[in-house]
Amino acid sequence: MKWLRWALPALLVVVWLAVGGVGGPLQGKLSEVQKNDNASFLPAAAEATEVADWQKRFADQESLPALVVFEREGGLTPEDLGAIGERVKALGSFDGLSGKVVGPVPAEDGEAAQVIVPLKPVGSEITEVVEKLRGSVREGLPGGLTVYVTGPAGILGDFANAFGGIDGLLLLVTAVVVALILLVVYRSPLLPLVVILNAGLALCLAVIAVYLLAREDVLTLNGQSQGILFILVFGASTDYSLLLVARFREELHRHEDRWSSLRTAMKRSLEPIVASAGTVIIGLLCLLLSDLKSNQGLGPVAAIGIAASLVATLTFLPAVLALLGRAAFWPFRPKFDTVPHKENGLWQRVSALVGRRARATWILTTLVLLVGIAFVPQLKANGVAQTDFFLNPVEAVTGQEVLTKHFDGGTGSPAVIIVDQAAAQEAVTKAKAVPGVAEVAPSGDKVVDGRVELLATLKAPADSAESTAALRQLRTDLHPVGGALVGGVTAIQVDVQDTAKRDLRVIIPVVLLVIFLILSLLLRALLAPLLLIATVVLSFAATLGVSALVFNHVLDFPGADPSVPLFAFVFLVALGIDYNIFLMTRVREESQRHGTREGTLIGLSVTGGVITSAGVVLAATFAALAVLPILFLAQIAFLVAFGVLLDTLVVRSLLVPALTVDIGRAVWWPSRLARKPVTSVPVDEKSAEVEHSG
Repeated sequence: MKWLRWALPALLVVVWLAVGGVGGPLQGKLSEVQKNDNASFLPAAAEATEVADWQKRFADQESLPALVVFEREGGLTPEDLGAIGERVKALGSFDGLSGKVVGPVPAEDGEAAQVIVPLKPVGSEITEVVEKLRGSVREGLPGGLTVYVTGPAGILGDFANAFGGIDGLLLLVTAVVVALILLVVYRSPLLPLVVILNAGLALCLAVIAVYLLAREDVLTLNGQSQGILFILVFGASTDYSLLLVARFREELHRHEDRWSSLRTAMKRSLEPIVASAGTVIIGLLCLLLSDLKSNQGLGPVAAIGIAASLVATLTFLPAVLALLGRAAFWPFRPKFDTVPHKENGLWQRVSALVGRRARATWILTTLVLLVGIAFVPQLKANGVAQTDFFLNPVEAVTGQEVLTKHFDGGTGSPAVIIVDQAAAQEAVTKAKAVPGVAEVAPSGDKVVDGRVELLATLKAPADSAESTAALRQLRTDLHPVGGALVGGVTAIQVDVQDTAKRDLRVIIPVVLLVIFLILSLLLRALLAPLLLIATVVLSFAATLGVSALVFNHVLDFPGADPSVPLFAFVFLVALGIDYNIFLMTRVREESQRHGTREGTLIGLSVTGGVITSAGVVLAATFAALAVLPILFLAQIAFLVAFGVLLDTLVVRSLLVPALTVDIGRAVWWPSRLARKPVTSVPVDEKSAEVEHSG
């Protein structure tokens, strides 16, 4: 049956290439099933959601307002006003209207005029509709008269447009970065191509699943979760590939036969790879506990990506390695050698340092982490205005600035009040008394189930801190009046931010508990998992502190969304545990033969190179998110990239092994390994028995 050794791997490769043929073209279609508006992310119990449901009953159809603002410094001329009138008349036949165009409304200073254009919510086509509207309003304008399209529709259109190049640019940057790092790691032109192809096929499998589920509304996909999906798949699959390939190369020195080498490598790598992927998957699925639909969507989307990475790494990659054998490492092919190599490289020196100064090492590294933690209070994660989402200049932001200069900033995006008809006048009186409210008026004469709809125009832009404060005061003052509910654009932002803060308090403890249970099963111990989780939490907190300094004083960011710390926690803790799993499973394996001290030092020196390479690759792939000009993704890119490097270079390399050596075999409590002393030999002698793949 020797032919099966060749036929089965070849069949697996063909099957995966077929998956690539299906999933590749679907990557460009993911934008068709995205939902990027805040309202679609709200929980059903949110007040803004309830108001949105009432609005549908008051309106003939849903509407997404675009605000068109015309401006000429020094004052609009009669020619300007005539041209604006012509543009408004032409907009009456604009395709995509959901109601009557309102305006033009001149500013009191005579330098601007605004027009409200109600558009139908069109999902993924919003960018095209907004660009078409911008082209329409610019036709035939006199020289010197400027025009901008802003408001909820303009902001959403520009936001969706920011993700327009995600399929090509992000994948290209990620693939190039990973290829360069792998070339340095392997010094082979062939193996990096195999690893990147493995990642690309894993992404194709994930895209097929996500596209089908999003199309059927089983999960919610937005631009952010799509970008994170691409990065996670490339990073995770490369990490798992590095671990398997490193063990395969190690076994090729011990076995002349490629099949025996691959079988042993798979057997030794399977547990840590599956445990690592399982930890990340379960950690991500904890996001289903979120009340925000966007977070609920990201959890399964990202989990599908990790699962696809795991499947590809355990099927496609071994198949290719089986077919290539030692040729995969050309021109530096591993040679079968009955005398294992002994290396005196960087990681053996690090291992020796940890062995000599274990207590000093973990105390010093802990103090360094505590310095970073001291700056955590400086992190501003209470939410930012929608206009601050963009890192590059966009028309919607410029238009909002012009609108605010000449009109009440909340024009076109009013707070919506639903109240009993009998209490309507009292609600109007109390709403007008709220600081930050410019005007309150009924939306019409329609009465639904004894309730009416009022519109409160806010003085500041709808997404500003001033409007947020006014909205909260409106709710406080109006809730006792006729069962009043307050919604609208500002209310949606407030409810999203409040829900994100609640998620942070609920999800973090659950993720920690889940990871503890997985590590306990994997390491057959209780103390070691507690130590590993404690070190990763320290690393996460230090990352937040350093990020606060960078965001505030280097990059000058206006703040962060409350979801940023939550996403950073899920990614960093789940992914940071990965490297500890890779290390500690090998440490446990070696400790059974050589004792905890020697086993730890051998495990550190053997895995140092591959884990560091994996960390650098993952950090680089997340850093690639920064090519998308969105504040949220830039912050996630820095947080995860810096945090992964901190985990890899400090926590896993120094803190964890130093603690393990200092505590000794008690670290495995209550397993037998903690009670059973092992006759050990000096690490300098015993390390020669292991092929150092770092």
